Amino acid sequence: MKTLLLRLAAPMQAWGTQSRFTWRETNLEPSKSGVVGLLCAALGKPRVETEGDGFPSLEQLAALRLGARVDQPGVLLRDYHTAGGAHRREERDSYGVLRSSGKDVTTVVSHRFYLSDAKFLVGLEATTTEQEELLETLKDKLRTPEWQLCLGRKSFVPSEPVWLKRCVSDARLEEVLAQYSWLGSDMRLRPKENQLRCVIETSSSDPEGVARMDVPECFKHGERRFTVRYVKTSEVEFPTGILDEEAVEYDR
Repeated sequence: MKTLLLRLAAPMQAWGTQSRFTWRETNLEPSKSGVVGLLCAALGKPRVETEGDGFPSLEQLAALRLGARVDQPGVLLRDYHTAGGAHRREERDSYGVLRSSGKDVTTVVSHRFYLSDAKFLVGLEATTTEQEELLETLKDKLRTPEWQLCLGRKSFVPSEPVWLKRCVSDARLEEVLAQYSWLGSDMRLRPKENQLRCVIETSSSDPEGVARMDVPECFKHGERRFTVRYVKTSEVEFPTGILDEEAVEYDR
């Protein structure tokens, strides 16, 4: 059993699982679809899967058990967006979004939520030899990603490296998240109650499990599909040490 650790820190992050049209929400911690999408970017994996293309499948990536520790919850903010409504004088036509009637264009207002100044420690647990080999591949690719990494939206890039030096641990996901050193850089932001929230994947039979529809089955445009997983929320004591110096050393 091995666990791969990632650091997700940025001025802005968004982890929506139910966003539709003009309302773009975000969860308070990373979604599995968002993390898998980040892994795909690191690998350079296309949205359209082709058998024998040399990339791990979405099914293989999504099978890794996910956990997230909230080191800095950040602040939930909302942006007010408009599309269209201006008049382009040079072209002498109206600019906007076409109505369903096809007779007029208008201004569309959208509301987009995001987390400001949040930091998460994310773990991916492997339980088979094949999954452990996949973690090693992901570790290397996160250090030198093929494509730009983003945290939920393309414009939300990490402010600190996602890759952590010697980040693969032989411990279980829960153990690593409970003992890994805090990622925050300002002790004034340390939680007053000395506890950190953890959201970890669990089985469907767990009475404390809560369903989330964020396991990706297809990322192809126009054919995106997601299925359900279950997560359990708990609190861990603020870590005063580290689990394994070799496993968790990272660069600032």
